[in-house]
Amino acid sequence: MPTKSRIVFLDVLRAFAILMMLQGHWISGLLDLNQVDTSHWGYRFWLYCRGFTAPAFFTITGWVFCFLLLKNPIQGSQNQRLKKGIKRGIELLIWGHLLRLNLPSLFYGSINPSFFQPDVLHIIGLSLFFIIVIYRCFSFLNLNLGWIFVVLGIVIFATEPLYSNWNLNSLPNLVSSYMIKGYGGVFYLFPWLGYVFWGAAIAYFFKNRYSNYHKWILPFLCSGLILIFLSSPFLNYLGNLLPLLLFQKIAWNNFLFIRLGDVLVLLGLFMGFASQIKIKFWRFIGTNTLELYIVHYFILYGSITGYGFYKFYAKELLLWESILSLVLFLGACIGIVFVWKRKKYIND
Repeated sequence: MPTKSRIVFLDVLRAFAILMMLQGHWISGLLDLNQVDTSHWGYRFWLYCRGFTAPAFFTITGWVFCFLLLKNPIQGSQNQRLKKGIKRGIELLIWGHLLRLNLPSLFYGSINPSFFQPDVLHIIGLSLFFIIVIYRCFSFLNLNLGWIFVVLGIVIFATEPLYSNWNLNSLPNLVSSYMIKGYGGVFYLFPWLGYVFWGAAIAYFFKNRYSNYHKWILPFLCSGLILIFLSSPFLNYLGNLLPLLLFQKIAWNNFLFIRLGDVLVLLGLFMGFASQIKIKFWRFIGTNTLELYIVHYFILYGSITGYGFYKFYAKELLLWESILSLVLFLGACIGIVFVWKRKKYIND
């Protein structure tokens, strides 16, 4: 049975991921890059960190959902978490489209094109369905499903150069935009589903090890560093050895495995510092990621109304203005969610 320690390092990492996502949207949306030295190490470091936010978020999603599946004493088709997962997936899909709805466009008899563009909530919602289907199809086998998720994660990452250039024009654009890059989707199932599967695999391998999580700090850190620094040379070596051009293509643009390495390093670091972190504040943020995402969308992008900060200040703020407004923005998001949850608790 997992202990409190698991909740600390996972929920803190979820909190970190959502705050990184919010600040990334704010800064990238409002900062005037003409006023910034983009070659400066500070900006380049910020840009690199922004790049591992989405992989971390998707990986944690798979881990947390599978942890809840495995935590239930009743496994198989009677697992109550399956119904809750389906409900959650539908909820995420609905919110994903509602946040992109623009009422002024509806008043003029049209739907804004962005309404049909899948974003992070859509892909997370569908990813839950994929995990549920795999769980239902293979749970009757006396196997560790973690290996199935590992294989699926490797396949999705390793074949990215193949499907990234698929021509899906024969499919409805909405379907294509959910599948791969290039059809209007901000996020899409492939390759992002791969990170969810990696998270699910970690949940299975970590199943009975939460009480000894300190022993896994070094393995996570080492595995992450190996992926970051050695995965590209290894893929190049395989490409020359076999020879297969596919491995060389992956090595030339090896962002998937490198970002997975970033996530593993983050997991190791948060495991190491979990006991030093004030739990209550971070747990509140980590357990309210959907609410924070919804609130930030209304403030920044003007969901429903079409009037958000992005409409008036897109790419116009100086660096100091962006940082100062970011602090106020994050404070507003957290404050609104806190009040929202408090009122809901009192009413219940």
